[in-house]
Amino acid sequence: MNRGFNTILSAQFFSSLADNALLFAAIALLKTLNAPSWQIPVLQEFFVLAFIALAPFVGAFSDALPKGLVMFISNSIKTAGCAAMLLGLHPLLAYGLVGIGAAMYSPAKYGILTECLPSHRLVWANGWMEGLTVAAIILGAIFGGLLIGHRVEHQVVEQLGALEFNGGIDTAPEFAILVILGLYIVAAILNCYIPKLPIEHGLPRRTPAFLVADFWRSFLSLWKDPLGQVSLAVTSLFWGAGTSLRLIILAWSAVALKLNLEEATQLTAVVAVGLAIGSVVAAKAVPLEHAVKVLPLGIAMGFVVLAMVFVTDWRMAVLLLVLVGILAGSFLIPMNALLQHRGHQLMGSGHSIAVQNFNENLSILLMLGAYALMINAGFSIHAIVIVFGLLVSVTMGWLFKKHGHDQD
Repeated sequence: MNRGFNTILSAQFFSSLADNALLFAAIALLKTLNAPSWQIPVLQEFFVLAFIALAPFVGAFSDALPKGLVMFISNSIKTAGCAAMLLGLHPLLAYGLVGIGAAMYSPAKYGILTECLPSHRLVWANGWMEGLTVAAIILGAIFGGLLIGHRVEHQVVEQLGALEFNGGIDTAPEFAILVILGLYIVAAILNCYIPKLPIEHGLPRRTPAFLVADFWRSFLSLWKDPLGQVSLAVTSLFWGAGTSLRLIILAWSAVALKLNLEEATQLTAVVAVGLAIGSVVAAKAVPLEHAVKVLPLGIAMGFVVLAMVFVTDWRMAVLLLVLVGILAGSFLIPMNALLQHRGHQLMGSGHSIAVQNFNENLSILLMLGAYALMINAGFSIHAIVIVFGLLVSVTMGWLFKKHGHDQD
């Protein structure tokens, strides 16, 4: 299965690279359209909402067809959203369409791991999957930034403008979207070469009412299972706090380190580097049956976040944020693998990952809302850092106390 697994990883890399680069291209496009500034953060909201709204349906869809085919269909929807943005559909709506494809893609890309690999290889496989995803996040930001930069504007777009048939590409964001469209097409082609695996959890009915009820049963089943409960709680906490922390770092670095926005953005990428390192370490060192034992690393991560309030030098900040990423990757990867394994046993991998996506993205919305409320209430950035650090440590400590002796 090595060749098939490599194909899965390659498709995921190109698809994720395109997702992340497209975000920056869409932001640049909004600016060229003189869109109100509030539309920029709303881009991510449109993308995330699809994961919540479609959660009852995407898991069942993933389990009802061979997952390679599901990934192809999902990437085709992403391709359509990217093309629609290039053809003039409002970036918010177009990026929301890409979010629909991403919501459909996620259960399949993780669920196929449980079908093509034995359980003792899931942590290893997740390490590769998350490591490449993190690499795509970092490279997507760099690649997207280069494509929308002045160099492309002057050297590429102006040359295209001199051609009689330039396809209407006359700005750097439009050229960037055209290149990103090519990345989605590459990902879709790779999906065609994923081995066709048998369907393990077919559905007796496919009506909307049945799918919603089926999702609710899966939701309750996973939360009632001790190992499912702890892994779902940890991954939801991580993504909610992690997404908020990315924005917190931007504000904190301006106050504590006197960095401008460009420098602060680069600092957020440091956490992703640490996450990749932690993912590799966990993939090699943590067997699935010991996944719950890594929860103390989450407690430590919360205290490292708290230490940010004492940092005033960018070099120390880099070391601290790399450590945050390493600790996060070291507990996230085993928890992801455990959640996939339990979900595969209880209800089918597609169902369980749809439940996971629903909870994680709901957590993102709630924690971003809490962050916004603290800002409106006049909390200092250091106070917000303390609140989020304590939230992570206390919650992980409670989960370890409750589930520390559970095992698969």
